[in-house]
Amino acid sequence: MSETDTARQDQSRTPAGQSTALRAGTIGVFGIMFFVFSAQAPLTGVAGATALAVGLGNGAGAPGAYLIVGLVIMLFAVGFVAMSRKVITHGGFYAYVSAALGRKIGGGAAWLAVLTYVSVQAGMYGLYGVTFSAVLSGLGLEVPWWLLVLATLALVHFMGTRNIELGARVLAVLVGLEMSILIAFGLKTLFTGGGPEGLDLAASFAPSAVAAGAPGVAIVFAVASMYGFESTAIYSGEAKDPRRTVARATYASVCAIAVFFAFISWMIASFYGPSKVADAAVAALESGDSTSFVFGALVETLGPWAGTVGPILLLTSLLAGVMALHNSVNRYFHSLALHGTLPHALARTNRHLAPSVAARAQTSLTVLLIAPFAILGLDPVLTLFSWFSGLSVASLLVLYVLTSVAVVVYFRKNPENGAVWQTFLAPGASFILLTGLLALVVVNFNHLVGGDATTAGIILAAVPICFGLGVALEAHQSRDQRVRETA
Repeated sequence: MSETDTARQDQSRTPAGQSTALRAGTIGVFGIMFFVFSAQAPLTGVAGATALAVGLGNGAGAPGAYLIVGLVIMLFAVGFVAMSRKVITHGGFYAYVSAALGRKIGGGAAWLAVLTYVSVQAGMYGLYGVTFSAVLSGLGLEVPWWLLVLATLALVHFMGTRNIELGARVLAVLVGLEMSILIAFGLKTLFTGGGPEGLDLAASFAPSAVAAGAPGVAIVFAVASMYGFESTAIYSGEAKDPRRTVARATYASVCAIAVFFAFISWMIASFYGPSKVADAAVAALESGDSTSFVFGALVETLGPWAGTVGPILLLTSLLAGVMALHNSVNRYFHSLALHGTLPHALARTNRHLAPSVAARAQTSLTVLLIAPFAILGLDPVLTLFSWFSGLSVASLLVLYVLTSVAVVVYFRKNPENGAVWQTFLAPGASFILLTGLLALVVVNFNHLVGGDATTAGIILAAVPICFGLGVALEAHQSRDQRVRETA
């Protein structure tokens, strides 16, 4: 059954006056790309992860790690795009895995996707609350981080219940601002010849440089930074010409993210000098403020104003991220409700054709995730942000691996003439490489979450548990459906 037929069938079960339709044909390639960049939060990724990738990983070779991960994800995107042209649905991973591997495995993928986006959003709220509180503290106002998070949750919820074009415009402004300061830094460093050791391309991108130190750690943080491109498919139900728009937005997003991170991290390495950049990153980590590694370079290159504007742009970067992720989770809930995996009420849309019931459910879930950290007085950066960000990376990589398998299986069942590269070779290679990346994440998970081995193991266990729960719930749903059909 097609997505359109499913929607019509579900619409027929919806009480009069209640819609489940989304606003179709409203966003194009650039609109979707802004949602992707927002979920990825470029300034947050650069300021939060670069010191870790450089200091704990392979030093000046960290920029090469971003390119390696970008190439692997580009291979994945080939099969992902091929599926997007055959399975037109805003269900994303759930729809692709279900189409190839059946609804039970698809149900597991669906719950992993929910875990991925809900956990990273909750984690970003922790860093957001601390950053916002620090900005206000500089103005003489002392406000608890959790109170600021609650107020922002209300704002994000409001935006999530309005039309998709409004959200895209707001995100375009926020993403443009955060990327501008990094690009300005990068271009000035490039055109002034770099730092004390000049511009040394080989020191960051030669195989020997990338393999130096602990490249696995750098690759793990590169994976964590280049997050969210796959959300292109989530907006296919609202895209203009979904077959072309999703493909173009996916390829453009992967290329732009990989090149952006590689270039900016190379300019940071050049600013400090390849022989000194690792020591500078370690010093920032030991100071307790890893962002000083990046913001210090921005201030020295662009002037003192960057030190004032930087934290504010970090704040807006996080705000853009949680807004984009809120939209993504809403649409996952909406799609799962249309397919019967979640209660049908979650598929209802309001007069703006936004999934308003799903938005309420998702906002409530986010509050429940954040509340224990606030009540227990835990550090929101060292626990909430670190733990949930690491969890989301692990679950996302599992989804990538599952989807790579799904692409191969789907096109073996539905052969495409002359499409061996898109339907077998690229997804097969991405499966092997992504499995390797997943293994690196598991081995280095304690570095990713900033905890000991026991804490890392407990957090990581949530991935198979969530997947198994999704499979079990889908199996139960299928049994109930068969009983109703035979009754």
